[in-house]
Amino acid sequence: MRRALYDPVDGYYARAAQRSGRAGDFFTSVDVGPLFGELLEIQIAEIFRILYDKSETAEVAENAKQENVGSANTANVAVPSFDLVEAGAGNGRLSADILGAARTRHPALYAATRLHLVETSPAARAAQRTTLGDAADRLVTSDAALPDSFEGVLLANELFDAMPVHQVVMTAKGLREIYVESDGGRLSAVAADPSTPRLATYLDAVGVRLERGWRVEINLAAIDWIRDAARRLRRGFMILIDYGHEARELYSVTHSAGTLTAFHGHRSAGPEDAATPAWLRHPGEQDLTAHVDFTSLRAAAEGEGMTTIALLDQTYFLMGLLQGGIADRESPNPQSSIRNSQLKTLLMPGGLGSTMKVLILGKQVGRPRLQGCSFAVRMT
Repeated sequence: MRRALYDPVDGYYARAAQRSGRAGDFFTSVDVGPLFGELLEIQIAEIFRILYDKSETAEVAENAKQENVGSANTANVAVPSFDLVEAGAGNGRLSADILGAARTRHPALYAATRLHLVETSPAARAAQRTTLGDAADRLVTSDAALPDSFEGVLLANELFDAMPVHQVVMTAKGLREIYVESDGGRLSAVAADPSTPRLATYLDAVGVRLERGWRVEINLAAIDWIRDAARRLRRGFMILIDYGHEARELYSVTHSAGTLTAFHGHRSAGPEDAATPAWLRHPGEQDLTAHVDFTSLRAAAEGEGMTTIALLDQTYFLMGLLQGGIADRESPNPQSSIRNSQLKTLLMPGGLGSTMKVLILGKQVGRPRLQGCSFAVRMT
């Protein structure tokens, strides 16, 4: 899976600057339009206010206003340092939408922002400054790795579902791992002893007992990644948006056939074949994805000193931002038919609204009641 997606020459993500959208293979909230980023900016602006006292941010806002931040050189504006780190940033579209809103609505935030775009694809990184446009002056780093140390907010939209997973199956002989075997160029899936005891330990940690025949995915890479990110974050928040479930749901009879799926042209690449599953048929030519275990992500982050603030459906998260934004006169104007259409797509139950979950974590910030949690904290 790692080679098929991220090989520097033949990998699916390495060969193109953008894989999502109508012309791509799958659709994300960012593809709906700029409204998603504009709503996220409301939450990020509140986080900025939480991290800096009101008098300081007011002074920065006045300085930014006097210096005309957003349309002129900001070098002479005395501002705090606020790191906005987007992981799995692609060509930077989401950050561009967020910064565009901040420039208009929260000049202090815009002036303080040090943008770090984390992306493994060289083609996508090469396109980031063009995508950011005038906001490219906020870009500090563009790299495949997270910054060594940062303070502010880390944002990841559909990052973990594309990380390489281990697939395991419970057999009469116990837990077995699925490997890829090549015979004359034909790839097939075979079961053998697990590659690491961490797989069994992972299931034990979430209290899961697999029944015979159940096949599931375990994302050790996600656990390692969030632990590393938590150590690098000095103070601030993580907003992690992805599709998945709590462990008790993900590792249950409902998903006992596994969730590893291949997508091409917005269609699941099936049907399955016992010897050659769909995800093996066109390596490097299709998206590979598996549902996220939020229970283990949360536990790994908490083990590194972070606090879980909320886990909720995207519908409720965005409704809280929309509601709070209207009250504070910060919300994007939803009156046009285009904006109404974007909003419905982002909120729709059964679609992006309930499929996407939002995990919010904090470090050295207590348990603030965030605007994104003000409507309802529910996960379906």
